[in-house]
Amino acid sequence: MNDLSMASTATQKAFDVQAIRRDFPILSQQVNGKPLVYLDNGASAQKPRSVLDAMDRYYREMHSNVHRGAHTLGDRATAAFEGARETVRSFLNAGSTREIIWTKGTTEAINLVANGLAPKLKAGDEILVSHMEHHANIVPWQMIAERTGAKVVPIHVTPAGELDLESFDRLLSDRTRVLAITHVSNVLGTINPVNELVGKAKARGVITLLDGAQAVPHFQPDVQALDCDFYVFSSHKLFGPTGIGVLYGKAALLEDMPPYQGGGEMIERVSFERTTWNVLPYKFEAGTPAIAEAVGLGAAIDYLNGLDRPAMEAAENALMVRANQLVETVPGMSIIGTAKQKVPVMSFKIEGLHPSDVGTLLDQQGIAIRTGHHCAMPLMDFYGVPGTARASFAFYNTLDEVEQLFTALQKIQRLFA
Repeated sequence: MNDLSMASTATQKAFDVQAIRRDFPILSQQVNGKPLVYLDNGASAQKPRSVLDAMDRYYREMHSNVHRGAHTLGDRATAAFEGARETVRSFLNAGSTREIIWTKGTTEAINLVANGLAPKLKAGDEILVSHMEHHANIVPWQMIAERTGAKVVPIHVTPAGELDLESFDRLLSDRTRVLAITHVSNVLGTINPVNELVGKAKARGVITLLDGAQAVPHFQPDVQALDCDFYVFSSHKLFGPTGIGVLYGKAALLEDMPPYQGGGEMIERVSFERTTWNVLPYKFEAGTPAIAEAVGLGAAIDYLNGLDRPAMEAAENALMVRANQLVETVPGMSIIGTAKQKVPVMSFKIEGLHPSDVGTLLDQQGIAIRTGHHCAMPLMDFYGVPGTARASFAFYNTLDEVEQLFTALQKIQRLFA
């Protein structure tokens, strides 16, 4: 074992990953007769017992609709629901819970913002995105552009998978109205220099949105320090439940935007002559919300807050260091995306093997990864591949699991060589 491997092992022991794994019941099972090695965290992360317990407790002890119930259960549910909103506010360091909007996930949050900004856009305006965006941060803007006459303009990436900053500087202009860009690429793991990007955009009066879906599982953003206008993420990638996400938006912009949906909760008063809207954040939360899911997301953040975050990030980095060391042990294997700053995501291809075949054969050995275009077809086109295999690591993964992945890949490669 070399010095880097020894350092990685020491980091994992210091973090006590085995104790962490006991908090996640799903990780103890077998798949196809093999211990589960779950490396599809970029698609959806697993949930600690505390999240499952919090949601169960909500349904067993306090289930009721929120805000208007004149009884004890309604008060309990409302306190838990709004308590979760405060937990999210603190996690993002937002200035007020008025700026925290519950959505179904990142996709709905981006659609909400895109539709809300549509009245500000006209023919000739430009919306900057990048070649590394998830479809959820491309398609909504294309739909709004078609309605308004605006144009979606892609920022180029380099072969290493980093944002081409010269391309950004060249494309940012007096025509730019919106910059919508991912904080972290779901395919490449690249951490974009969003402070610099937002700063340059704000200097020109451009509205900024950051897609934080892949960032928040690995580090904690500070929206006030970033000074972005909007920040969005999904619960299920942050070790919380599915079906809920978050839109952070600066209050002044949210006040200025029209409601996204109509119905209960988002109204102040309804008459056939005129309807008026509720105050923030409820103006954008029509209908009965995902109460148990909000409680679960709050519990997920509480769980993360209970971890040694620097140690967690170091443990994740150790996984990536070891994975990069082992790439050369698999003939024909190459990595897509080698940015200097990245989270533990490894997209790869193996010469002569289709990614879906790799995924299927790994599953037979109990190893779960993601294959395909990862909802990032423009990026696949850039690299000239139909798709990749992707192993995405979380803090509960172990160095032994990294070794198991590469042992399995070596076996697959020998089988088809």
